[in-house]
Amino acid sequence: MMLDLESAELPADAIEVGRIAVAWGIKGWFKVLPHSASPEALFSSKRWFLQPAERGAKTFVGTVLLNITEAKEHSDSVVATAQQVPDRNTAELLKGARIFVSRASFPTPATDEYYWVDLIGLDVVNREAVALGQVRELLQSGPQTVLVLAYEEDGVAKERMIPFVSAYIDTVDLVGRRITADWQPDY
Repeated sequence: MMLDLESAELPADAIEVGRIAVAWGIKGWFKVLPHSASPEALFSSKRWFLQPAERGAKTFVGTVLLNITEAKEHSDSVVATAQQVPDRNTAELLKGARIFVSRASFPTPATDEYYWVDLIGLDVVNREAVALGQVRELLQSGPQTVLVLAYEEDGVAKERMIPFVSAYIDTVDLVGRRITADWQPDY
């Protein structure tokens, strides 16, 4: 069975923020698996762009627009409903769909707060301007976040981890695409 949703162009600043898990209830609600522990982008945007799951049933093709009526936290997950999803059967057709939202619709972070997606790809240098690597990913490790940097040494790809806390991070320059850290290459 194919889902009939409005075809849409994926915004140039689109960020994948989660996936649709399963139908929830009988009135067209569905569970969402957010890619972030803080899914504010899912709550702030009323326009979700969906692409089919890489594996599994293909109930729609290309990119489609979903007009979100409501998205909220429910126990340990996120649930949502949309104008185009009137019942459980329709919600089941969305299973596995990848959710994208426009970066412009993210809430503005507070001072000294950053979206992980904005940090990925930034170059990291120490106070002496020695290159430490490029942010490949971030890990949540207990009470703190850790930057995982990719770098090369003698032609061999390596990684380095730096806690993303003020004790080690001096500045984050999003415009200049650079993080300065109090860290040495041999740590």
